Amino acid sequence: MSREFPIGLTPPDWLIRNLRPQQAPVNKPAMARAALAMALPLAIGLATGHPAYGALASMGALSGVIGDTADAYRMRVLNIAVPQLFGAAGVTLGTLVYGHGWYAVAAVTGVALVSGMISTIGAVASVSGLLLLLNCVVGAGLPLPHPWWLAPALMTGGGLLVLILALLAWPLRSGVPERAAVAATYRTVAALLAVSGTDRTEEYEDARRTVTQSLNQSYDLILARRARHHGRSLELTRLLAQLNAITPVVEVAPAAHLAGRPLPPGIPEAVHHLAQAVETGDTDPAALDLPAPATETARAVDHALRHTAEVVTTPDVDPRGIDDRLGRPAALGIRTARAARNVVLSANSWRYGLRLAVCIGIAQALVSLIPVPRSYWVALTITFVLKPDFGSVFSRALLRALGTVAGLVIAAVVLAEVPLGWWDVPAMLLLAPLIPALTPRGYGYQTAAITPVILLLSDILNHQGTALLLPRLTDSLLGCAIALTAGYLLWPESWRTRVGDRLADAVADTAAYVETAFATTTDPAARARMRRRLYRDLSDIRTEFQRALTEPPPTGRRAAAWWPLVVAVERIIDATTAARVRVRHGAPPPSPAEITQVVLQLRELSEGVRDAETLAPVRTDLTGPADSVLEPLRQEVAAARSIASPH
Repeated sequence: MSREFPIGLTPPDWLIRNLRPQQAPVNKPAMARAALAMALPLAIGLATGHPAYGALASMGALSGVIGDTADAYRMRVLNIAVPQLFGAAGVTLGTLVYGHGWYAVAAVTGVALVSGMISTIGAVASVSGLLLLLNCVVGAGLPLPHPWWLAPALMTGGGLLVLILALLAWPLRSGVPERAAVAATYRTVAALLAVSGTDRTEEYEDARRTVTQSLNQSYDLILARRARHHGRSLELTRLLAQLNAITPVVEVAPAAHLAGRPLPPGIPEAVHHLAQAVETGDTDPAALDLPAPATETARAVDHALRHTAEVVTTPDVDPRGIDDRLGRPAALGIRTARAARNVVLSANSWRYGLRLAVCIGIAQALVSLIPVPRSYWVALTITFVLKPDFGSVFSRALLRALGTVAGLVIAAVVLAEVPLGWWDVPAMLLLAPLIPALTPRGYGYQTAAITPVILLLSDILNHQGTALLLPRLTDSLLGCAIALTAGYLLWPESWRTRVGDRLADAVADTAAYVETAFATTTDPAARARMRRRLYRDLSDIRTEFQRALTEPPPTGRRAAAWWPLVVAVERIIDATTAARVRVRHGAPPPSPAEITQVVLQLRELSEGVRDAETLAPVRTDLTGPADSVLEPLRQEVAAARSIASPH
């Protein structure tokens, strides 16, 4: 007789979310670069009689492999080269204080403070801060070869080898990643139009979020390059114009969805055709075959698509007529000075820097007082785990422990069966590609891939074989424990500060967007920038919520209770955009009283979110003409205010 699975043994939702692998395509070129960049230094070291030198260069290549995530070639230079410079500085500082007892503890703790603070600037700065601290810990914990500059040179050389391999195709494929990114954005818009107006609401919302992410990535890619070209590149100017041109199509999607009638199949097919033209650079695609519009929504769709087709087929674009939908980026020097000022004055950067410094200081002091072999592993574990910008500290500690155990199983087979010497090269050829293959799946999978690689390199340096396994597990668990206690439990961040204030700001910005959406004096480009920033902010808030959902109660439970409000705010923005599109194409505009009423409700909601630790239902008195373009918006605002937290 079958027995039911006991309810008490069912894994909690937060644990399932942590262990679920993320879906991501396999980057075969990155896998090939990882294999070659990490195996070649080993082969050269063995051929020259200096296997330890080869192992150090492979360690540097490992950091380059971790940073090899960008598609565009110019972004690869930033993502790989800049962190390598910080890594070289870190290993140099660590080497200088190696064996100096408490001076080494103080130095590494100070580097941890700086590393944590600069990590709050952005993605490249975060990886740079990570390598600064990681290499400093390695330099302070391992007897590296002399003279002092040799280890930094070897490790930096390994990282730059990854960069060289990543840039080999640049002369042949310059601009291809940028065109591919813009074309991918067009295809996500086509997928959005395909489900607009249908009853597949969940698919529509998923498609809209995918469009937001794709727009963010494409704008970041194009504007990052354009900031250095100062508008001189005609190719980038044209791509930016094409990216801007798809914005009106994105804006009409909510109106089409609220109309409740699926769009003709020819409309998403036309966008797919334009995407192909963008990707190939074709300026003479076939004429669009669109049905005759009969309603204001249909007219909006037709007008937006024809405008987009006109921009895509225009071979020459005047840079002076192109407006950046996210705002033109400042010069690199100005942005650097602004980032440095923000780091020094930001309470958030000081808070994270101090958290990291306290944990690293405890780890370094502990291993100085208690003899622990390969003690640097404890601090390395803390450095990887205590990265809030990479995910929840709690979930990273959990996944680090589980990933280490899985990686040790692989490492045990490698260290037991692969003899030292030339057999390490084919072993590395097999292990290294697993890092870029598994990293997109999640942090636990990345740890499982990196662990056997690190142990193989450590064995080349220390010749201890399987004796490395148990200390590695012990040090990793000790590092996770320090990060959880000194870096997580002792720093209880207010839920309101972490998420509530940001969500309240988004609701307040939404109220401002409603005001400007129907103002005749508002610049269309300014309105578009406001809407794009709103969606981007909500995308960041959604990411923060998803991190919180991976944490145990009460944080995870509270995030689940607030989650519907995030969705409600996104729907409010959609309804506002849809109303604006209908007015622009013939619908009667709403009265000032209607707009004022909705804005007042949103501002009250913003203040309520800012002051509340838990959500509570709020009754609203939103009334107006049933045939008004604001009626769907009033319904969405009322739904947002009626959301209640569970009892």
